[in-house]
Amino acid sequence: MKRTIIDASQLELEDKVVSIKRVSKTVKGGRNMRFTALVVVGDKNGHVGAGLGKAAEIPEAIRKGKEDAMKKIITLPLDENGSVPHDYIGKFGSASVLLKRSPEGTGIIAGGPARNVLELAGFKNIRTKSLGSNNKQNVVLATIDGLSQLKTPEQVAALRGISVDEL
Repeated sequence: MKRTIIDASQLELEDKVVSIKRVSKTVKGGRNMRFTALVVVGDKNGHVGAGLGKAAEIPEAIRKGKEDAMKKIITLPLDENGSVPHDYIGKFGSASVLLKRSPEGTGIIAGGPARNVLELAGFKNIRTKSLGSNNKQNVVLATIDGLSQLKTPEQVAALRGISVDEL
């Protein structure tokens, strides 16, 4: 998976907390409680990233998750009607997310975790189906994997060494 390094400080980023989990570790003196926050950031204009933060307090976990997500921002190709250039299935672990291109007026048809990623990425018309695992973290990462693998017609034509018209 190829990622381009983007300076997140130049983007107007919004963030959404997808999930907060309380995790515990049993130690000699009892249980240590900590929190894990899964955060998605995006500028609603073709840039999105997801990160995980862990801390003893919820706000600190969210802050760490946001910082982690900013380090992992990817750039996405949006077509003329705010959809994906072609259908694709993103995979992460046992979670798979089918991304289907849609005509104008469809809106975002997606389940919770995938919807958060797509809204912050800036898609307007897209259909998705979450297949396999419904673990929120894996669904978010599968969606981002699928989006990062998308190619524009220009990129495909360049790879094949032909013009876009021949494609």
